[in-house]
Amino acid sequence: MKIDNSVKSAAGLPPNDGRTRSAKESQKSESASGGGEKVELSSLSARLQQMEETIANTPVVDSAKVDEIKQAITEGRFKVDTGKVADGLIESVRQMLSTQTGSA
Repeated sequence: MKIDNSVKSAAGLPPNDGRTRSAKESQKSESASGGGEKVELSSLSARLQQMEETIANTPVVDSAKVDEIKQAITEGRFKVDTGKVADGLIESVRQMLSTQTGSA
């Protein structure tokens, strides 16, 4: 059995010289712009950067709320709703069990 090494070209498509389209396009754009690199950020991008910085600087814990709860515990005003705690635990166990059975 003989293996044919010839490649049939697709009708209507230009021949490929081994480079990707993006490489060709980037070469064209570099030659058109003189080879210098220029980056412009849109106002949306700048706003996104500001938001990321704001989020990074925001504390994860609300210190005022923690202090308020500590004070309530100290004064005996803090009441635990055992029904809510139990419901939350049961729901957490249900979620864990559903993810374990779903992945098995």
